Amino acid sequence: MKISPLVRTILQAFSLLVLALPVHSAVDEPLGADNARHLLNRTGFAASDGDIGVFAKLNRAEAADRLLKAAQSVATQTPPAWVSEPPVPPVRLRDMSPEERQAQQRKNVERAFELREWWFREMLTTPSPLTEKMTLFWHNHFATSQQKVRFTPLIYQQHVMLRRNALGNFGTLLREVARDPAMLIYLDGANSRKEQPNENFAREVMELFTLGEGHYSERDIKEAARAFTGWSVDRDTGQFMFRRGIHDYGNKSVLGKSGNFDGDQVIDILLRKPETAQFVTRKLWREFISPAVGKPADEAQVARFADEFRDSGYNISRLMRVILTSDAFYAPGNRASLIKSPVEFVVGTMKQFDIETPNLRPFVLAAALLGQNVFSPPNVKGWPGGEAWINSATLLGRKQLIDRLFRNEDVLEAALRSMDEMAMRNGEEPQPGREARQRRQMERQMGGIRWNLDKWADKFAGSGSNPVPRQGLMDMTRVVLAVAPQNPPTTSDKPADWARQLVHDPVYQLK
Repeated sequence: MKISPLVRTILQAFSLLVLALPVHSAVDEPLGADNARHLLNRTGFAASDGDIGVFAKLNRAEAADRLLKAAQSVATQTPPAWVSEPPVPPVRLRDMSPEERQAQQRKNVERAFELREWWFREMLTTPSPLTEKMTLFWHNHFATSQQKVRFTPLIYQQHVMLRRNALGNFGTLLREVARDPAMLIYLDGANSRKEQPNENFAREVMELFTLGEGHYSERDIKEAARAFTGWSVDRDTGQFMFRRGIHDYGNKSVLGKSGNFDGDQVIDILLRKPETAQFVTRKLWREFISPAVGKPADEAQVARFADEFRDSGYNISRLMRVILTSDAFYAPGNRASLIKSPVEFVVGTMKQFDIETPNLRPFVLAAALLGQNVFSPPNVKGWPGGEAWINSATLLGRKQLIDRLFRNEDVLEAALRSMDEMAMRNGEEPQPGREARQRRQMERQMGGIRWNLDKWADKFAGSGSNPVPRQGLMDMTRVVLAVAPQNPPTTSDKPADWARQLVHDPVYQLK
């Protein structure tokens, strides 16, 4: 991917800044404020100064255990009432008039928005941000899109399953994913039969979910696909069902093993391969520690983490504890080395600055326009993440969102026009249709949001034992940014001005 000069500036800036960081704490020592903030922001969306103070007194193991103990298997927010509705019978869909079909499509689109708003609300209010980060991670690992699975209750049910297993057992999670109705529809497995096995799930379970490329053959895929024939979805209930009559009961040969395998037995074979633990561990390393895995020292640690993961029977919490207590996680060179995803950027900004609103749709739209529309990843590989989150258009979009929130200036429409002009200069067509409508919708609804930046910022103004404005500025910087700013704010009597400068610093894009 071609990296713009501005993105390169961001990446180069933090690589220099981390050199000035203090040496990370020893394993048994209290974390201190910097390490506590690093931990809370990597495992959540935005750390408050109060939480930083609490975790600063804990050592690495105590802090990791506290986060893992708080994990939630069930969301705290009440979902929309329609999530338990049965699917529309096929005969009813077939007999619909064109007008009824359009109404049905509009209902599906509206419900998808409601589901996204519900999840954003959960991210903002949950007592366990780590649960949300892990659910988001698995949502991307086992990517399934609402745009193909058009019956939105199935998307919700999959989400519930991912959350329930987010910090549980990877083997259990993988088995439930293989039976998940949304996944069976998304990868065309629901109609896979012995006469014509569909290879989509068999291919993705090896390439994207377990082994990774290079550790299987085309024959392994074809043979595994036979094992999953008959795994289907009941059209009346929307639940998993096994269609015995279309399953292939013949002998199969998968990854050097032969037998009359069914889908569960193929998953057993995949879980016994050491490459599975290594593949999942490497993805979690990139998500929580560093985007770069390639140095011999890093590869050695990934291998050690993966061995512990596999030896634990694929206990995800155990692996996360190893990651969150490691030297690599707290290494100065890995600070601010990850770019915030659009969801992290939007939800994190709201959470950091106490932006409260009953209408979350403009923020859902903002995240989508910045490249991350939850429940609708671009393809089965999910969002590539990393540097792909930032390009000239999305970086400008992030700036405009910040401008809109922190200056309350009506600049978004002008900025959107400039984005279209920029796209045309690059030989691309302006984004018409749905995306343009989403932008206008976001702008209109964002205009109705008011919040009190002064109230949030004044707690750093300094009083009592901490009366010096400069100390307040340092305290705010430590809370808002992962490392020292590239452009240090000027000392001002108004703490809200410090906040406005900090969120415009390139380092604010990093975690």
